[in-house]
Amino acid sequence: MSQYTVTGQFKTRDGYAEFETTVDAENEDVAREHAFSQLGSQHGLKRTEIDLEGVDAQ
Repeated sequence: MSQYTVTGQFKTRDGYAEFETTVDAENEDVAREHAFSQLGSQHGLKRTEIDLEGVDAQ
């Protein structure tokens, strides 16, 4: 498995907040899914409230 850095922003009460997270995944699609899962779980967000801007391999 490789490490991917996922960047983007998510909706908050005051607008949007930017984020950058690192996930272990088999490919970019799985990395996106892990990012959606982590952010949704931690912040109580739906996928429509998360905007992924980039997925880069490290």
